[in-house]
Order: sequence, then C-alpha cells, then structure tokens
Amino acid sequence: MVRPIVGTGTPETRWQQWPAMRDWPDLPLDPVEPPLVVAPHPDDEILGVAGLMAMLGRADLVAVTDGEASHPHSTVHTPAELAAIRRVETTDALDRLGLSGAPVHRLGHPDGGIDEKALTRALADLLTPGRWCLATWREDGHPDHEAVGRAAAAACASTGARLLEYPIWTWHWAEPDEAAVPWHRARRIALTPAAMAAKVAAIAAFPSQIAPLGPAEADAAILPPHVLARFTRPFEVVFS
Repeated sequence: MVRPIVGTGTPETRWQQWPAMRDWPDLPLDPVEPPLVVAPHPDDEILGVAGLMAMLGRADLVAVTDGEASHPHSTVHTPAELAAIRRVETTDALDRLGLSGAPVHRLGHPDGGIDEKALTRALADLLTPGRWCLATWREDGHPDHEAVGRAAAAACASTGARLLEYPIWTWHWAEPDEAAVPWHRARRIALTPAAMAAKVAAIAAFPSQIAPLGPAEADAAILPPHVLARFTRPFEVVFS
C-alpha cells in the first residue's frame, strides 16, 4: 500500500524503546553464494543492508533505477546529472564497504516508472535455487520499493531463491506493533563494529541525498539526520 512519506515520521527513540526489537531472532549468516541485493534507487541497499554486505564481504547489486527523480524540481541539477551523480555515489559506497569488485547490474528503469514484469524476468535470470535475494519490502509504502519487492518475490517463487525483504520507509510511517507490518517475520542482523563503521562511511558516500543540493526548498536533503538515525543502529532488520 503506497503511503504518503511526509513529516518527520516515527522518531528513532520510539523504536529503540520498543522491547520487541531486542527479541527478534538473529538471521543466520550462511548464504552459499554472494547474495543478490536489489536497490530501487541508489542508497536503498546501503540504508537497508550495507552492514550485512560488509560482513559477508561479497554481494551482487542490482541497481533498478539511477535515482534521477530524487529532486524533480532541482534548481541545481538536471535529472540526467542526478543520475550520473548517484551512479558515482554507488561506486564510492561499495568501495567503502570493501566491495569494490562487486558486480553491479544497472537496469536503467525510470525512477518512478519501474517495469515490474521486465524486472521480474531480469531478476529471475540472476537467481538460482537457494540464493539469497535481498529486496525492499513489498509494502514499504513507496511505489518503487513495492514494485521491486513484488518483482523479487515473483522471481524468487519461480527460481527457488530465498527472499529477504528489508524495510526502509516502514520505519517512517509505521509505529511499534503496527498490525500492517509482518513483525513475526523480522530477523535481526547484529553488526560488528567494523561493519557499522563501514556502513556509516557508505551512507556518507551519498552527499546528493544526505545534504542539500542548494538553498532552494526543491534541493533539500532527502535523508536528513532524523531519517538517517533509523539506519545507523548497531543492527539491521529483514523480513524472512
């Protein structure tokens, strides 16, 4: 269900005070091959599972879009310029995670116009039975995130791959014990100090998103500090 991503959302302090977060089972880190990590936009994979990627030391990335619509009315950059900037930021982020040699499959779907059927076919071609596929949750609230989640679910169903869904905007619109969220499927990924430091460095590789592009309101940061606080915890969460 697409939801309006407005206001400051649920503060991280409220999530940290929720006892259930401490009780979710740990995710066994036992993939038999590099996981396939699917990002609707450059930085989603970093916010959601960069720590996991750093600890595994291997991953293949599917960059579904180049994120050219992050600032649709920017007074500083054109969409094409933003796409180029975000591709470079992704490369920098992977370097900071120790994954400079990781394969990146750039699909070039329009930001805000993902072809779900074509994406399903592309993912199915990259998946094998049992391979981990990490994608945004199918009900994360953002249309691109949800399209990617549905495509990944369909591709995993057809290939026998294992789907692991990571929430992004869920932390913004949901509340602890939100009935619409499958908390019963939540699994924790405890991050080592080294992985946590690598994740923080990788997030910093996206200045186009975490800092204003310019003084105009249309160039404001997409990921201000109160949003980033949800992604600098010493653990990550996936729905298994």
